[in-house]
Amino acid sequence: MRRLWHDIVLAVRGSDEDFTAGGLGRAILLLSIPMILEMVLESVFAVVDIFFVSRLGLGAVATVGVSESLLTLVYAVAVGFSMGTTAIVARRIGEKRPDAAAVAAVQAIIVGIIASLPVALAGIFFAPRLLTLMGMAPEIAAANYKYTAVLLGGNVVIMLLFIINAVFRSAGDAAVAMRVLWLANGINIILDPCLIFGWGPFPELGIAGAAVATTIGRGIGVLFQLVVLTRSKNRIRITRRALRIVPSVMLRLIRVSLGGIGQFIISTSSWIGLMRIMAVFGSEALAGYTIAVRVIMFTILPSWGMANAAATLVGQNLGANQPDRAERSVWLSAAANMVFLGLVAIVFIVEAEFFIRLFTGEAQVIAIGGDCLRIMSYGYLVYALGMVIVQSFNGAGDTFTPTVINLFCFWLFELPLAYLLALKLGLGARGVFIAIVAAETAMGVVGAVIFRRGRWKTRQV
Repeated sequence: MRRLWHDIVLAVRGSDEDFTAGGLGRAILLLSIPMILEMVLESVFAVVDIFFVSRLGLGAVATVGVSESLLTLVYAVAVGFSMGTTAIVARRIGEKRPDAAAVAAVQAIIVGIIASLPVALAGIFFAPRLLTLMGMAPEIAAANYKYTAVLLGGNVVIMLLFIINAVFRSAGDAAVAMRVLWLANGINIILDPCLIFGWGPFPELGIAGAAVATTIGRGIGVLFQLVVLTRSKNRIRITRRALRIVPSVMLRLIRVSLGGIGQFIISTSSWIGLMRIMAVFGSEALAGYTIAVRVIMFTILPSWGMANAAATLVGQNLGANQPDRAERSVWLSAAANMVFLGLVAIVFIVEAEFFIRLFTGEAQVIAIGGDCLRIMSYGYLVYALGMVIVQSFNGAGDTFTPTVINLFCFWLFELPLAYLLALKLGLGARGVFIAIVAAETAMGVVGAVIFRRGRWKTRQV
């Protein structure tokens, strides 16, 4: 027990362990604890916003939900680039080439900044139009569009937060990535109510204040990341020699990332499609679904921490020419993840409505949100397996396989099934919830079968 407590403290504090040697269980623990805490804090951004914005009415809550659906495309690009970054940086670290890893990190940062510019322009100039295209009533969009404009306009901080934290995680400095989110989220929690409601000397910005607070918090987090990257003595450090464009490395990064971007565009755009179907059933259904998804993400994002730990171990151990150790790390991470999410599922199945009531007192919203939370909890065990498998493919640099799996499971299966069940067979919002469980289950099972074939072990990046 004393050794376990020592390792937990070491994981939070940060260590210089070599994750290509030693016990795999300990390696997973040291990597996953800070990554889990990082993902929890990332999810807190969304939960804090919805908590305070819910005091402004259903129109404001719906705006947050629709805006987050639009932002999923930004997340798709950011996560896609972070996948490419993880695969290349982890491989270079496993090869014991930290200077090459720093060069790859610089290329990722440059590409992320360039990719954020078109989204920023679209958000600044077309936010009201984007909201109405998503099915929102024009009067609600006109009253709340500034929230969307600020988040999309400042999306560069989202992009860099994801990419640079991927650099830290893939190098094995997961505790640094965790501290970045502590800082960013702490600032967001303080500023959110101040800017929404005009507390003290702060202006009352309403729903736009939530977006401003979140963007400021993330922006300060990015500044902290850059300071650590250039001045610290961690596993990876960007020196003047690394501050250059290297076309061969940048093209390799883009090539690996394209599969990840496509993969997440497919999965996240399917969520936009589901949101569009939900909009047919009115603001109450949309609000209930939005709140339930936020609660679900709060529990699933910690599981992505375990999945990210597996991706780092896969990349570093493939770089060290230890494919069997890489595979064992995946199955151990998947088992731990399934235990965690299985326990969470039991709580949600028994007390789903309790968690929805934390955000609203509207009876119809609570009923729909509770139904969503309970139904989707039945798929948590397979979700846990699928998350680790998908991230392990990505950690190996094989972003193509998960892209194909997502294409079939989400676009060709989930969306048609949701449309059929919800609108044609008359199941309403519940049809959407059932379709989500069916698609996620299919992805987990198919991913595990393909992973066992082992072709990912020979992927070169």
